Amino acid sequence: MGFEIGLTILVFFMTMSIIFLRPGDINEAWPASVGAVIILLTGIVSGEDVIDIIHKIGGASITIIATIVMAVILESFGFFHWAAARLAHLAKGSGYRLYWYIQLLCFLMTLLFNNDGSILITTPILLLLLKNLRLTPSEQLPYLLSGALIATASSAPIGVSNIVNLIALKIVHMSLYMHTAMMFVPATLGLLFMSLLMYAIVKKKLPKTLPASSYDIEEIFFTKHFHPLKGKLSVESKRKRTKFMLRVLLFVFTLRCLLFVASYLSIPIELVAVFGSVTLLLWRWYHLRTNPIDILKKTPWHILIFAFSMYVIIYGLHNVGLTEMLVKMCEPIVNEGLLYASMTMGGLVSLLSNFFNNHPALMIGTITLTQMGLDPITLKTIYLANIIGSDMGSLLLPIGTLASLIWMDILRKNNINVTWKDYLSVSLIVIPASTLVTLFLLYYWIQLVFA
Repeated sequence: MGFEIGLTILVFFMTMSIIFLRPGDINEAWPASVGAVIILLTGIVSGEDVIDIIHKIGGASITIIATIVMAVILESFGFFHWAAARLAHLAKGSGYRLYWYIQLLCFLMTLLFNNDGSILITTPILLLLLKNLRLTPSEQLPYLLSGALIATASSAPIGVSNIVNLIALKIVHMSLYMHTAMMFVPATLGLLFMSLLMYAIVKKKLPKTLPASSYDIEEIFFTKHFHPLKGKLSVESKRKRTKFMLRVLLFVFTLRCLLFVASYLSIPIELVAVFGSVTLLLWRWYHLRTNPIDILKKTPWHILIFAFSMYVIIYGLHNVGLTEMLVKMCEPIVNEGLLYASMTMGGLVSLLSNFFNNHPALMIGTITLTQMGLDPITLKTIYLANIIGSDMGSLLLPIGTLASLIWMDILRKNNINVTWKDYLSVSLIVIPASTLVTLFLLYYWIQLVFA
């Protein structure tokens, strides 16, 4: 047993080290899958365990991939260029106003899709916009950083906006509907506090007045793809394009609502998500005559491998006694009262997320909770505190979430250098304060409504 414990811990630390360092820009799924194979070959995780893992992560993985497919489809519709043009128009030359519209865009994109999908959507939009406005790198950074932080943290209000949240819901046997009822209000208020605090910190770095756009962002895309004669887009054609984009967004919003209806009626939400992505694919084929095969190349299928592999490794840690040890450590904390337990457990998951990434941190924390024999309201409250730690507290360091790693990679490919000093100058103040405020709001909201 001593050998199995040592091997499992070694595999875990080696896997996380390679994911953080990413030598040669290696995809995070590779080290995770190698680690999982080692755990499986040694028998630490059995065949029965694998079936249980597939049962727990299968629906969540399909749901997240389906929503990312919808995000990819949006790009082919020209949504990125359209949204960038709308942001420039709504800002009306004010750098301060632009900050708030970016915050709103990032929040909504995470609610409509998920945190990884939101980063894949909002970061290219912001790069298009900020480069078009000819802002200097130092002027671009506050918008990019604050947008990424709010996009990632916005996965807290509804469980379907983060793959690890969906997996954890399955573990604690909590419906998507109940998660949202207990979490949406306190988490959204916490995000508002976070946005206000970030604004106070970065305001001096924001340009008070924005330069005029160097070109029409919307026209560049649509004349290239839909106007062979390169004629300028008329006002009427732009209005039609806006109506079309709003119809697409309304469809995505309606689908999002149907996920909660399905959860309430105990219908597998992955069926609704797949239906939505297939419908949007057919819609795209009808309007653009684009072969759906391109989606197979653009969809990040490695997320499925990453989620499965990480869960195998975490299951291995569970099998060699990690959760049993954590239960003994956490029981005295839980016995001190619900507020103390929520604050402490949420803080603990925050720390674990920043050191080991939020995927394994939340999985370990959630499995531990299920072994403690807690009453339903206590289990759900502490679980949601863990979610806050995993989704918001994990952003203290730029390696705490998969979404932030994706964000850093996108910026690197666009020759934008974000140093740890740049990141920490905002996160060291904003993240601990926002996490604590949101944990307090969660406790008092549950006491007010559910106790």
